[in-house]
Amino acid sequence: MKIALVSEHASPLAVAGGVDSGGQNIYVANVARQLARKGHQADVFTRCDRSLLPLVSRFDGTRVINVPAGPAKQLAKENLLPYMDEFARFVIQFFRNERTQYDVVHANFFMSGLVGLRVKQAMGIPLVTTFHALGRVRRLHQGAEDGFPDERFAIEDAVVRGSDSIIAECPQDTSDLVSLYEADPARIDLVPCGFDSDEFHPADKHAARVELGWPQDRFIVLQLGRMVPRKGIDNVVRAIGLCNRKLDEDAHLYVVGGNSDEANEIATPEIGRLRGLAHECGVPEYVHFLGRRSRARLRLYYNAADVFVTTPWYEPFGITPLEAMACSTPVIGADVGGIRYSVAHGETGLLVAPKDPLALAHALVTLKTDPQLARSMGEAGLVRAREMFTWDGVTDTLASVYARVSGIAASEADVTRQRAAGGASA
Repeated sequence: MKIALVSEHASPLAVAGGVDSGGQNIYVANVARQLARKGHQADVFTRCDRSLLPLVSRFDGTRVINVPAGPAKQLAKENLLPYMDEFARFVIQFFRNERTQYDVVHANFFMSGLVGLRVKQAMGIPLVTTFHALGRVRRLHQGAEDGFPDERFAIEDAVVRGSDSIIAECPQDTSDLVSLYEADPARIDLVPCGFDSDEFHPADKHAARVELGWPQDRFIVLQLGRMVPRKGIDNVVRAIGLCNRKLDEDAHLYVVGGNSDEANEIATPEIGRLRGLAHECGVPEYVHFLGRRSRARLRLYYNAADVFVTTPWYEPFGITPLEAMACSTPVIGADVGGIRYSVAHGETGLLVAPKDPLALAHALVTLKTDPQLARSMGEAGLVRAREMFTWDGVTDTLASVYARVSGIAASEADVTRQRAAGGASA
């Protein structure tokens, strides 16, 4: 098949870990890469956000089309909606100039869904949509801090009605689509996110700490991901304070993420806020900000940690718990959204309420004081990740959705039946 992956603000070429560079970038990059490995042609359409980018870049056997829409510089995703008409016009013309037609458009995020609707209306190409985050859910949790206009809700309603398939990443996503958007359950396909076993797999903890220069005798808690308030890193800092001051258990928090390789408060203002909070909690020497790290190095951090923690307010899916599980590291996660789906409570890790630092502190103490439990949870997490959440399996499922909505599956079945009928006649 020939598939167009539209991802207006999240390019597979971007370095993950920034404010607007995270799970969606990783999702699009891995789906495109796996599609190419399986013999499909996958092109990614993303907004050109740097002046020196070529129109077409190459990425792991795929093309990345850097769409000229708005100024060629980085803009917050909340400011991109006015440029989507220009984005859609370019994509439609690009499609028309191609020698072979695309079989399906897979839109990622609501603005890409808007572009996908325009393409479908202009060219009749089927549309699959993964929202990655739903506006009404975001508004519920972020309130006045939500920077997207109310116009988003009507656009999402239209995309839900116009998509041939809506990809829900977890059961909570399905429930939200039905209850908040009146989505037809028959057009929802549950397809989770994944991890790449070539990138993430178990390694010796001692050796990983040696390479990172981490002490061997510390109980180390890892937080890794985008540095934005909704990720709940302040909750983890408070939990470290409770562990060390009230529960008499020393625990160190290592925080990986940000907009620069150094833990720079100017580049990443959230770091400044969290450092101030660590001082308020009396644990500045126990909270270490490391800055952004390359994907190639992340496996070391997961393997060097005793436990991985992520307690966002809400989470459409959450890829970092999978990466930790793939490294056989136990996970403590917020009992929300996709984390509730990927982490099996009491088996591969522990689930706690978001914004509850005391509950998180008690969960940390549980794993710190019972190393055998932590090891068994890490081992069970590895099995669960490999059985349910590989990008290879995810992409196979997506490809079957593409084939169904584009009619390719039906056409191939017709050919098979015709051949069978011909053989019987002979």
